[in-house]
Amino acid sequence: MGLNDTGLTESSPGTAELEASTAPRDVVRRQYLASAAGDLDALRATLAPDVEWTEMAGFPLAGTYRTPDGVTANVMTKLAQDWDGWAAHDDTYVVDGENVVVLARYTAAHRGTGKALNVRVAHHFVVRGGLIVRFEQFVDTALVRDAAAA
Repeated sequence: MGLNDTGLTESSPGTAELEASTAPRDVVRRQYLASAAGDLDALRATLAPDVEWTEMAGFPLAGTYRTPDGVTANVMTKLAQDWDGWAAHDDTYVVDGENVVVLARYTAAHRGTGKALNVRVAHHFVVRGGLIVRFEQFVDTALVRDAAAA
């Protein structure tokens, strides 16, 4: 949601408007919706061919991944293998030009330990030309590690 020129809050765009929009916030929101639906094709469609996707040092999948296929194969697919019900719940967007910072929450249960995860995260996206060109994750990796440890 954002403020219009009268200072009143506008509602989020409808589905058709969201799908057609190249506004940075809308592109990032489509990425979260695709992830939540398990739609890797739609998720890849939000990513630039030369995307740089960085999972934080200390996170189980730490590293920088490139290309839409590289991101989905090395992050989303592996999260689904290791965690039951992995979800990123986006709730607050801060937009400054091509920069979009999202405050969110990860929830899941580790398949090996059965331990639940519920941790706040921040994601920084850079969107250019209607595609995500860069992503960086910030999360309390100790909480993730603890949920994955026997």
